[in-house]
Amino acid sequence: MDIGQGSRVRSFPHIQGNYALHVFIPVYIPPTTMKNLALFLKRIAKVVPELHVVDVDIPLSILCKDNQKFEQVALGREVHISLGRTVPIRVHQIDSILAMLRQKFSPSKQYWIDFTKWEVFVNDERIRSFLAMEVVAGGLAEITRQIQSVNEIYRFHNLPEFYKDPRPHISLAWASGNVGDQLKKRVTEDLSAGTMSQNRCIFTCEFKGIKCRIGNKQYKICNV
Repeated sequence: MDIGQGSRVRSFPHIQGNYALHVFIPVYIPPTTMKNLALFLKRIAKVVPELHVVDVDIPLSILCKDNQKFEQVALGREVHISLGRTVPIRVHQIDSILAMLRQKFSPSKQYWIDFTKWEVFVNDERIRSFLAMEVVAGGLAEITRQIQSVNEIYRFHNLPEFYKDPRPHISLAWASGNVGDQLKKRVTEDLSAGTMSQNRCIFTCEFKGIKCRIGNKQYKICNV
């Protein structure tokens, strides 16, 4: 189990004049994949009822009662691959960071991203555990280079860089506390039962651009 790459939930207190910065690749799960993913998540939610939908914070157990709502809320929204830590910046840094990000990633080339592995992550403070799909092959080299580019911009602005050995992924659900071992066990048992293969790609999507969120505002960095 990997520690420290699970979430963009910020680990710093709000200070007047500070804005949370998060740079990411937006991802949409294809409709053809949603049904199998929904069945898998429902099975996990039955044995780990404290799981919530990432960013919406609604318990999966509540959504399980409505199939259409489950797919729409849990899987039908934009999710993301983080390209940098969520860090606090000052208002005078915003224009500089946006300009450097857009210059660095323009133009950007098309590539495909394969999500092939179910993984469990725990954030730095070990207060949240996350169920995620990890990129371990297709798209990994490209995303790693993009992370390195974001690191350069962070470094220029004296911001903490990303993890030394990044593991790009999208998080779908979270639970309070360090329950990673329990969650990992349940996922492994479900995969071992053959209900969803761990040996083939879960789904593939096309890289279509980069965004960043600063405070409550979202900005387009590049489009493909």
